[in-house]
Amino acid sequence: MNYRHAFHAGNHADVLKHVALVAAVDHMLLKSKPFFVLDTHAGAGRYDLSSAEALRSGEFRHGAARILSDSRLPAVLTPYAEAVRAWNLPGALVTYPGSPLLIAGRLRADDRLVACELHPGQAQLLGAALRPFPQARVETRDGYAAAKALLPPPQRRGLVLIDPPFEQPSEFAALTTHLLVACRRWSTGLFLVWYPIKDRRAVDMLHGAVVDAGLRDATAYELFVRAPSGDPGLAGSGLLAINASYPLDRILGEALPYLADRLAQGRGAAWCSERLTPE
Repeated sequence: MNYRHAFHAGNHADVLKHVALVAAVDHMLLKSKPFFVLDTHAGAGRYDLSSAEALRSGEFRHGAARILSDSRLPAVLTPYAEAVRAWNLPGALVTYPGSPLLIAGRLRADDRLVACELHPGQAQLLGAALRPFPQARVETRDGYAAAKALLPPPQRRGLVLIDPPFEQPSEFAALTTHLLVACRRWSTGLFLVWYPIKDRRAVDMLHGAVVDAGLRDATAYELFVRAPSGDPGLAGSGLLAINASYPLDRILGEALPYLADRLAQGRGAAWCSERLTPE
C-alpha cells in the first residue's frame, strides 16, 4: 500500500487518527508539568486541499469536510474540528493540518515536539510548517531509530505517535518490532499507532504481539466507512492505543458511532473498540 498523503489528507483515516491525537494531547495539558511528543512519521505537516492531488482523490470531501460542515457536531469532536478550522478561513476548508501541526498548535512554552520525516523534501516542507513553533524540532531521520534514541525523554510525561506510510510489504513486521522496543524503553508513555486495515491477518499479528509482550492498557479502535472488498481503496483503519484508555475510551466511545454514520461511503460502515490487555 503506497500511502502518498497529499492524495489522502483529511480522509476518514485522518479523522479517526486526529480525533484521538487531539484528545491525547489535551489530556497531557491537564497537568502543569511539561510533556514530550514524538511524531515518528510526520510527513509534510500541512496539506493543500486545493492541490491537484487532493482534488483528484477528493477523499477529504468524505472525511474532514463532512465533519466540519455538520451544524450538530457532537461535543467530543469539537476540539478536533476547531483545531482544523484554525488553519482555515471561516467557512472554508483549503488546508488540512497534519499531526505535527495539530500537536504543535497545542503545546505550551515548556512542552516539546520532535517530528521525524525521512524524506528530505517532505522534511523541508515540515520545517517550514513548524517554523512558528519554537517548541518543535524537525529531524530528517528514520522515526523508528529516533524512538530508540530519544526514549525515554527527560520530560518523563508524553506520547508517541507512530503513523507509518505502509509503503513496504514488511511495514507491519517492522512496526511491531519497533513498537515493542519503544514501549519497553518508555513504559509510562502514551502510544498511538495508526494502521490501515487491508490485511486482517497482519492486524491480528500486531495485536497478538502486543498481548504476548505483556504490554498493559492496550486497546484497538477501528473505523470502517464501508464493507471491506477487493478494490484498492481504503475501507477502514485502526488506532492501537497503549496507556491511553483513560483519555480515549470515553471520547472515542462517543465519537466512533457518529463517525461510522457520518463518514459512511456505502453498506458495511461500522466501528469497534476492543480491549486487548487490562490496565
